[in-house]
Amino acid sequence: MSTLAWIIGSSLLGALLSVGTAAWFSYHANTKTIQKLVSYAIGTLLGATFLEVLPHAFEANPDPKFLSAIILGGILGFFVLEKFVLWRHCHLEACEGHDHHLTQTDNGRSGTMILVGDTFHNFVDGVLIAAAFLTDVRLGIITTIAITAHEIPQEVGDFLILLNSGFSKRKALLWNLISSGATLVGGLVAYFAFEVVNGLIAPFLALAAASMIYVAVADLIPGLHKRTDLKATAEQIILILLGVGTIVAADYIVHFH
Repeated sequence: MSTLAWIIGSSLLGALLSVGTAAWFSYHANTKTIQKLVSYAIGTLLGATFLEVLPHAFEANPDPKFLSAIILGGILGFFVLEKFVLWRHCHLEACEGHDHHLTQTDNGRSGTMILVGDTFHNFVDGVLIAAAFLTDVRLGIITTIAITAHEIPQEVGDFLILLNSGFSKRKALLWNLISSGATLVGGLVAYFAFEVVNGLIAPFLALAAASMIYVAVADLIPGLHKRTDLKATAEQIILILLGVGTIVAADYIVHFH
């Protein structure tokens, strides 16, 4: 079996496993449960960003000013992108700016943001898988397993965000699969032009981190403040910590073995 075949097969299998598991979990959750689990999704986003994505970015490029500038620019860029999504929605149908009746969804804004950031992240995953297989097949297999294990809890969180953002379950699955296709693209690009792509890993991870931070802080956390009673607050805190804990546990299991 050729190295290219290993890269293609592993990229596809890893993407399908992570998205499939997230979809199965989310398909069995009702609307009320999904709204409550947004807190869990926030935890997985913040945990993945600060415990996984950013540390890997700084390993790839230890220049803090360079990566901080990209993260800052990314957050501002996602703000502009969200404004564009809102503007487009306002010109197609009623929106928050024209209607003072709040809805349960954000008209797909947070979902769009998370898809953009996740695509960058998946592309980098594909590059890492290809780099491992170009070194050694066994290392490639281990790397694929590790990346897939890390991706599953994050994909669950992303899927919940898409559903909470107003995506139907079928549409959320479709767009998650399209975004996961970036893993294969990253693997193929790295195989044919590794030297070029290798230098872009850190900026891509920084942009992925920017999108996750923006979605968690700007889109999701404000929604939690609509429920101010003590019981709801305690529930939200526990679920956020559970989301972070899931990322920590996945990281521990992968590195322990």
